[in-house]
Amino acid sequence: MSALLDVRVAAIRELTPVIREYSFEALAGALPGFSAGSHVQLHLPNGRRNAYSLLSDPADTRQYRIAVRQQDASRGGSRYLHQHLKVGDRLRLSPPANLFPLHGEAREHILVAAGIGITPFIAYSQELLRRGADFELHYAYRADTSDAYVEELRQQLGPRLHEYIGGQRRLDLASLLQGRALGAHVYACGPQSLLLDLQEQATAQGWSPRRVHWEAFAAAEPGQPFRVELARSGQQLDVAADESLLEALEAAGVEVPNLCRGGVCGQCQTPWLKGDVEHRDHFLSAIERTSSLMPCVSRGCGSPILLDL
Repeated sequence: MSALLDVRVAAIRELTPVIREYSFEALAGALPGFSAGSHVQLHLPNGRRNAYSLLSDPADTRQYRIAVRQQDASRGGSRYLHQHLKVGDRLRLSPPANLFPLHGEAREHILVAAGIGITPFIAYSQELLRRGADFELHYAYRADTSDAYVEELRQQLGPRLHEYIGGQRRLDLASLLQGRALGAHVYACGPQSLLLDLQEQATAQGWSPRRVHWEAFAAAEPGQPFRVELARSGQQLDVAADESLLEALEAAGVEVPNLCRGGVCGQCQTPWLKGDVEHRDHFLSAIERTSSLMPCVSRGCGSPILLDL
């Protein structure tokens, strides 16, 4: 694992009643550069590690900026940030990693965001404007709740911005994708319903999967407690209802490579030998799920799980 970055909270800004922006600056030296679409993991004092998209301008690394929505079912990540984090506090971050980059050969970029899914597209927009690229941003939100950055985007993007306000105008992905040139690529970030709809509509219209990009950062959902056994070491661990298998492994000193912590990137893919598994990832194929799981989101749902660790 790369060395963690020591930072302090430089500023906190309330964007809506449920969304806050956090700015971080390095305690010493300079922050590493990053590309549009990158994220960092926050290592919180309560033991949680959560991944958040960097919305800063990639050309300016004096600070890193993220935006966090308070989740009703928070397991301690968004709740900690909203209720406890203060300006001046120190944190550790993982170096930036990019699982959601701009496609280098795209001739037209169609950006689709819903709610807090706008965050990676703040950096995207700044980079695409700098390149003079052909792009448009479609932003679905609820007024006064999930409309973070809408005023800034109106001023910055003008007619490139297309707004879909809840209860007033519906985002119709079928119409949005229809008749696009072969050089067009679409990128989406938001709730699972948006991503599934995008994939269905793109498939129905014959879009190549190489032209459809999406990001689905989502914290592990709670579930029933379960037990896991490690075949190589003989360790037995109990995973609590509000704890992920990955977190339980890390607490026991078993480090598993990971990037997104949301079942998307595939970095934490782990072999399992027996037991009943509830797969919640968006990465493994049906065949792969017969012998592997993603400990960041997958859970046991019956007999103890035996991992090849």
